[in-house]
Amino acid sequence: MWFKGSLLVAKWTVGNSSLSGVASGVFKPELTGSLTFMNVSLRYNGTYTVEMNHIGEEKVSATFYLFVYDIIMNVSLHTDPGDAVEGQVSFTLYYSTMQGEAKEVRWFFNGLQLRNGSHYSISGKNLTINQPSRNHTGRYTVLLTNPFSSETQHWNITVLYGPDMPVLKVSPTKAVFVSGESLFLSCQAEGEPPPSATWFFNGESIATSSTGTVSLTNVKTSQSGVYTCVMINTRTKAKLQRNVTIIVYESPSGEPLCSVQAVNGSAALQFLCLWPGGAPEAQVSFPGLSVNASGYGNYSMTINDIQSLNGREIICKAEHPLIQTQCSVIPRGPVDFLPVILISMSQDEQTLVVIHCSAKATPQALVHWIKDGNHLQTGPKYQISTNTTQLFIYDFNVTTDLDTYTCTAINPLGNETVDTTLLGPQISNSSVFRSNNRTEVTLTWDVPLTSVITGFDIQMKGPELSSPSQPKLSIASDFRTIQSKPASARATTVSGLDPECTYYIRIIPKAGRTAGEQSEQHRIGPAAGLSGAAIAGMAAGIPCALLVLLIVLAFIYCGRRDRVPRYPVPRAVEKSTLNPHRLLRARLKPPPEYRHQQPERSAHLPTVNSSVRMATTV
Repeated sequence: MWFKGSLLVAKWTVGNSSLSGVASGVFKPELTGSLTFMNVSLRYNGTYTVEMNHIGEEKVSATFYLFVYDIIMNVSLHTDPGDAVEGQVSFTLYYSTMQGEAKEVRWFFNGLQLRNGSHYSISGKNLTINQPSRNHTGRYTVLLTNPFSSETQHWNITVLYGPDMPVLKVSPTKAVFVSGESLFLSCQAEGEPPPSATWFFNGESIATSSTGTVSLTNVKTSQSGVYTCVMINTRTKAKLQRNVTIIVYESPSGEPLCSVQAVNGSAALQFLCLWPGGAPEAQVSFPGLSVNASGYGNYSMTINDIQSLNGREIICKAEHPLIQTQCSVIPRGPVDFLPVILISMSQDEQTLVVIHCSAKATPQALVHWIKDGNHLQTGPKYQISTNTTQLFIYDFNVTTDLDTYTCTAINPLGNETVDTTLLGPQISNSSVFRSNNRTEVTLTWDVPLTSVITGFDIQMKGPELSSPSQPKLSIASDFRTIQSKPASARATTVSGLDPECTYYIRIIPKAGRTAGEQSEQHRIGPAAGLSGAAIAGMAAGIPCALLVLLIVLAFIYCGRRDRVPRYPVPRAVEKSTLNPHRLLRARLKPPPEYRHQQPERSAHLPTVNSSVRMATTV
């Protein structure tokens, strides 16, 4: 009896030609008890058992496994899941065939046969990669064999991973950037596929190149902050980000400005140090006033003990990460100053006089104005400027307003008083210069500093001035105004003079409609004869000069006649009175030069002539 598993497939008696229970067309029993398979198919794979019984004897049996193989064809590989991702639990690669079964299955990775272990598990048609990593990326091969055929199939597996921790670079490499500079940010990270980079600043994305770089040109302080690079794996959607801080500094504008002002009713001084702007703000301090106190940008310090500060330089130290500098201020009381007078005239010919009284003082001095012992206040006649340094006198009248005005400059460190006496219009000095061709003269003049003048009239007496196109007219016998000059003028030129005629020129200063004291008259023309007064003076002087000359000559003559030539006579030296030591120390007078002695008569003549010349000179 033949069984497939427990199913009886054939039964017969050995030696008996009749067969029963045999599947015809598939099995062919043999008289010896063997069983022949015909047209076998894969479904006949299985375990077969043959039992043989002999009457009166013990039953015997034998079992075997029948393997039915087909030609292996159309082998294909598959994955589960579709992508191998680094860090997942497992990844399975399995095969399938359209025909044929393998008796032996072998797996290879990059040409090396794989075996069961911690990284790989082989079971049936499956190859399982435990906890795949990027190191498992490569070529996988399956080799299927049976007694009648063999087949090979390959599969390239790429394990997806990343992005790894991004690598950020700032170029140029600097801790701090200055406003106006340019810089580049780059972001790179390992990954499969290569991750894409996106930069963010203050939560908003900024333009990023395909290579993950950002270009920042002409940076501003507003661009200081944290920049974030986000790396994304487009296949796995994995993200990783990293931050970099960019610091942009900007220097404060200009230079620090130091000043001082009076506070607390001019009883104290407040020192100020101003250096605005910049990022970050500059730190400022007055080390000479306080060692520890400081501030930022706009800093002030009040000092009550001020007397020791007069004339002392106070330095403000200004420090910024990009620059260190300083400024200073010297507090001082008012010192000597000279008032300045400004005069102007309105269209209705009203005169305005401004007295500018600005003392050199730090802080600026407050000026009090006094006239005739009374403090002046702003009103219709007088107005005082906001900073008190100017006094405006409206509708100035030469008759009533010429007076002494007192300005007292006061600040916490002292005071100074100056009197200004306003003078009427007058000329202090004048000169005239004639050109080479004698047809033109230049007239110059000066005025007192406190003289109130609104203009000048240039007056001339003499022939009318002529020009090439206009002939000379008649001679004027009185002064006439030929030019009018403003108050600022100090010189003028008069042309058209006749070289053969005589002219007289003078300057008349004016204050409004009031004419002041005229200047001296300047005569212009050819040389004139002596005046009557000059002739009378010479007539009186000549007899006196002759008398003096005669007296001198008589004195010289008498002195020469009494003089007798005398020559030195040597005296004998007494030996008893000589001391050799005294002789060595004594100073000997040189002998006279006799050859220079002239006869007495010849010596008198030059003396008389010299005396004559002297008298003539006198």
